Amino acid sequence: MAVLTLKQIADQLGGEAVGPAELPIAGASSYESAGESDLTFADSPRLLPAAEQSRAAAVIVPREIESSRKPIIRIDNPRLAFARALELLHPRPRPQPGIHPTAVVGAGVEIGPGAYVGPYVVIGDGVKLGSGVEVHALTYVGDAAEVGDDTLVHPRVCICHHVTIGKRCVIHSGSVIGADGFGFVRGGDGTCVKVPQVGTIIIEDDVEIGANCAIDRATTDATIIGRGTKFDNLVQVGHNVRIGRNCMIVAQVGISGSVDIGDAVVLAGQVGVADHVTIGDGAMVGAQAGVTKDVPARTAVSGFPARPHRQQLRVEASLQKLPEAVTELRALRRRVEELEQRLKQG
Repeated sequence: MAVLTLKQIADQLGGEAVGPAELPIAGASSYESAGESDLTFADSPRLLPAAEQSRAAAVIVPREIESSRKPIIRIDNPRLAFARALELLHPRPRPQPGIHPTAVVGAGVEIGPGAYVGPYVVIGDGVKLGSGVEVHALTYVGDAAEVGDDTLVHPRVCICHHVTIGKRCVIHSGSVIGADGFGFVRGGDGTCVKVPQVGTIIIEDDVEIGANCAIDRATTDATIIGRGTKFDNLVQVGHNVRIGRNCMIVAQVGISGSVDIGDAVVLAGQVGVADHVTIGDGAMVGAQAGVTKDVPARTAVSGFPARPHRQQLRVEASLQKLPEAVTELRALRRRVEELEQRLKQG
C-alpha cells in the first residue's frame, strides 16, 4: 500500500481538500470497515453522517458539502473518485521485467521494454508483445498474435494465433481468445461438416475480459471488441460479433454469431442474444432476457422474448394474477353450464 497525504490525494483526483493537508492516508475502504488511516466516501449528503461516525481518517464527499466533522475531499463524482483513490493507495504489484527461464519463446518474437513473461508461458513464432506487457504463468500466446503496451494477461489464458489485443487491456484467468467459431453445415448424409474459421479477433484498447470467457474468431474477417468495453466472468462471444465501445457485458451472457452491438450497451447477467441481431447504441437489456430481434438505440428491454421493459413489467404483473383469473374463469364456465341446463329443461 502507498501512503499519501490528504492534499496529495485531492490534487491527483482533481478535488479540494478541507482539513489538515498533511494528514496521512494509507488505504481506502467502505465506511463500515474503514480503519483509522483509511479514506472512505459518501456520495450523497444523506450518507455523510454514517461516514462521519466511522473510524475513517477522511471522507470523499460531493462538491455541495462544504464542511464535515471529519477531513474531506470535495469533488464532483465521489464514487468515481473513490475508485481512483483505491488505485492510488493500493497500486497493483508489478513483477520484475524479464523472461522466466522456464518460458518457451518461438522464433521472431518481439518483446518490448519492461515486459514480463512468467513461468511456463509458451509464446509462438512471430508474436509481438508491447512495452510493459505482463504475461503470467502457464499462458499460451499463439503464432503472430499481438499484445499492446501495458496489457496484463493473468495466468492460464489462451490467446490463439493471429489475434490482436490492444493497449492497457486486462485478460483474466481461464479465458480463451480466438477459439474457432461454431460453424458447421449439414452434409448430404446428415453429418456435420466444419466450416473453417479463418478470420481473427481484434480487441481494442482498454478492454477488460473477465475469468473464463470465450471469444471466438471470425469465420472470415474479424470478431471485434470495441475500446473500453468490460466483460464480467463467463461470457461467450460467437464468431463475427462486433461489440462497440464502452459496453458492459455481465456474467454468463451468451452472444450468438454475427451480432452487431453498438456503443455503451449494457447486457445484464445471463442475457442470451440470437444470431444476426443488432442492438443499438445505449440500449440496456435486463437480466435473463432473450433477445430474438433488433433492439433500437437507447431503449430498455427485458423478458423472453425481450420486449420494452415497461411492457414486460405489465406482463409479469398480469402473470401474478393468472391463478385467480383461472379460478374465476372456471366458476364462470360452471355458471354458464348451469344456465344452459336450465334453458334446456325449461
